[in-house]
Amino acid sequence: MSGEQWWFCLKHLAVEPDEGCPNKDRMGPYATRDEAAAALQTAAARNKAWQNQDKDWDGD
Repeated sequence: MSGEQWWFCLKHLAVEPDEGCPNKDRMGPYATRDEAAAALQTAAARNKAWQNQDKDWDGD
């Protein structure tokens, strides 16, 4: 691994290297370009898992 990091830009809906939009507009960093490209899907899956955990916790 080269130590390069990848980001997903929420403003442009595109994968960017370290040199890109301000971090406030990005998700990451990710170790690979592919991980960054899947950022929205990863976030959605994590949110769903957390919501399910909350339902279990609340007894719903």
